[in-house]
Amino acid sequence: MGILGKKGKEQDSTDNRIEQRVNPAELPVPEILPVLPLHGFVFFPGMGFPLQISHEGSKKLIDKAVLGDRLLAIVTHKKNEQETEQAVEAAHVYTVGVLGYIHKLVKAQNDTYHVLVSAVKKLKLDEFVQEKPYITARVSVIPMIVEEDREIEALILNLQTQFKKMAELVFLPAELLMTIDSLENPFYIAYLIASQLNLPQEDEQAILELEEIKPLLHRTARELNKRLDTVELSQEIQKNIKEDTDSKQREFVLRQQLNAIRKELGEDQENLDLTELKQRLAEADLTEEAQKTATKELDRLGRISPSSPEYTVSRTYLDWILDLPWKVTTKDSLDIERAQKILDEDHYGLKEIKKRIVEFLAVRKLKQDMHGPILCFVGPPGVGKTSLGQSIARCMDRKFVRISLGGVRDEAEIRGHRRTYIGALPGRIIQSLKKAGSNNPLFMLDEVDKLGADFRGDPSSALLEVLDPEQNFSFADHYLEIEFDLSKVMFITTANILDSIPGPLRDRMEVIELSGYTEEEKLNIARRHLLAKEMEAHGLTGDDLEISDEAIRGVIRSYTREAGVRNLERRLAAICRGVAKDIVTGKSGKAVVTPDNLDKYLGPIQFFSETTARTWGPGLATGLAWTPVGGVLLFIESAQMKGKGGLTMTGKLGEVMKESATAALTYIRAHARELNIQEDLFGKIDIHVHVPEGAIPKDGPSAGVAMVTSLTSLLTGKTVRKDMAMTGEITLRGDVLAVGGIKEKVLAAVRAQLTDIVLPYRNEKDVVEIADNVKNDINFHYVQDIKQALALLLEETAKK
Repeated sequence: MGILGKKGKEQDSTDNRIEQRVNPAELPVPEILPVLPLHGFVFFPGMGFPLQISHEGSKKLIDKAVLGDRLLAIVTHKKNEQETEQAVEAAHVYTVGVLGYIHKLVKAQNDTYHVLVSAVKKLKLDEFVQEKPYITARVSVIPMIVEEDREIEALILNLQTQFKKMAELVFLPAELLMTIDSLENPFYIAYLIASQLNLPQEDEQAILELEEIKPLLHRTARELNKRLDTVELSQEIQKNIKEDTDSKQREFVLRQQLNAIRKELGEDQENLDLTELKQRLAEADLTEEAQKTATKELDRLGRISPSSPEYTVSRTYLDWILDLPWKVTTKDSLDIERAQKILDEDHYGLKEIKKRIVEFLAVRKLKQDMHGPILCFVGPPGVGKTSLGQSIARCMDRKFVRISLGGVRDEAEIRGHRRTYIGALPGRIIQSLKKAGSNNPLFMLDEVDKLGADFRGDPSSALLEVLDPEQNFSFADHYLEIEFDLSKVMFITTANILDSIPGPLRDRMEVIELSGYTEEEKLNIARRHLLAKEMEAHGLTGDDLEISDEAIRGVIRSYTREAGVRNLERRLAAICRGVAKDIVTGKSGKAVVTPDNLDKYLGPIQFFSETTARTWGPGLATGLAWTPVGGVLLFIESAQMKGKGGLTMTGKLGEVMKESATAALTYIRAHARELNIQEDLFGKIDIHVHVPEGAIPKDGPSAGVAMVTSLTSLLTGKTVRKDMAMTGEITLRGDVLAVGGIKEKVLAAVRAQLTDIVLPYRNEKDVVEIADNVKNDINFHYVQDIKQALALLLEETAKK
């Protein structure tokens, strides 16, 4: 038996490679067949093997069979010898064999035939017809008859069970077990199992010659049990030998072998690990405490056997100590003009943050040993908080490290695990310092407002030491238990909201708020950064695509509604994909995108003006609200019906907002005469206050002015001015109190193209921080009480 020839040694001509695919079981069996003797191998029905033929007579036999029906008789030679050039005599072969079918013939360059043959049926050689140049004989098929019998089923189940046991012990392939389970013919199951037992040739031939199924299954089961007993005994002996071997003797032998190998390689007999670590320790620039700890641990490592698990723990600990940048500091770039240029190149706007960074560099230039600042960028998603950290690191020539804290609930993520735990590692702070390779990188702690806490500890509490300039010079990780100076690190955290950050942690950070962008700022960002980035990402140039400013404004107004620019970037990417598709499909010419053809690339308009999309009338007022993703418009709707003075509030309102509505109605009832409202009207009607987008939770006191305005408009019939928005908390006496989020609310009004905003007079200080180009688009009205607000907001005449 041989292996099919390698591809490189085969020839591709039709004469040398012959292959045919038919169903051999359906072919009629001739009365006389050529006989192919095999040496040392018994072929069972249902099996298929590649054979290597070099005997001249056998090759003539194969040629004859291939030119005919491709059938031949395959029997086993009685003498377990290799083929020779002498002709095989009929008396030297067994008379029971199999009917073979030639599937594939490959003639190799060395005149060897590689033949793929399968055994179809079992047959008997009744009479030999010729012996030269090859044997032919009259044959008869031996039927493989199976009757339904419970004993046969039991025997088959026993064979499968025992064979699986043996397969587990000798690691037979899983495919073989799957084949055993998939076979239905008991003869094929028995033959396949027998072929895997490494039986002598005589025993395999005896199994083949059994014609009835029950004797065949019994014989196969006996041979399988003997083989299984042998394997189990071998396993038991091996197990006993291992248990009886003296561990010290085994270690001695292995060490002697290791020493011999090192001697052959010309290496020193001393532990190479210790030599390497001693050299690294001598070259490392460590702190005094780290040097002392590393020296002590290295002495301890020399007394531990390399085969001990403790050796790996100690070696890993030393590697961490030696790899950390204890005194490696990168030189800061203090060129203020260069820093300002880089910040302006990477980000449009954000003057407050850029000013703070330039101030830090100026102070750093005057005082070299100052602590790094700890800043917290707070703002809605997509306004550039994370990318701003990368720009700051670039302008200062510092290494940049980003750690995402979203969803972190284990204190060990910050401080590390103690070395008593299996698989212990330092926390993310120390790991990132090793990655950065310096002790003064810029650390970006992303999503600090999304830290969690559970039974494993509170990570925000662990950050108290990290972010405190008075403590972080001696930060001690639980794994290292050596103080590391973090005072040179510049920490920047990011958050969407401040409320979820614990007070003590928030107190340690300098908070810088990033509000959403105006339309003009988004246009500049898209033109300077986003469009070029997306065109490059999609393989486009200025000769392929041109987008007008008005088209970009159309994208901002009609296809995005956000404080940041992430969706704007996605929409620009969609336009680039559409243009790329046109280019690939053969459309020539430069694509010019205008407001008129935006729908070709982006589909129908997604967003309409919120004020123009509503039916305006008495009872509808435009409020302003702050959300973690920026400011939004908040419409208050009121309606009246016959009733007994009830108040219904809907729109998934929180308790504070419900209280604002109740306070608003109380104020109106108390001042009904001043507002020209009939005092007895309230007992005759029910009032319903609704805030649209009812699936979104809403809460807070800043809708108080809008509540009073909506209810007053409803009861007086005077319409609220459509171009005005309002915000502010009210009291029962009618005072208008200051609220937060003014900048975000103003930006929301600008995006909605409103012209006037009514604000509490105490919020005038917050308007000063808003960019001039934003303030130029809005008229601000500051009020102290609700009377002033109503005078501005309500039209003079009632709508009939």
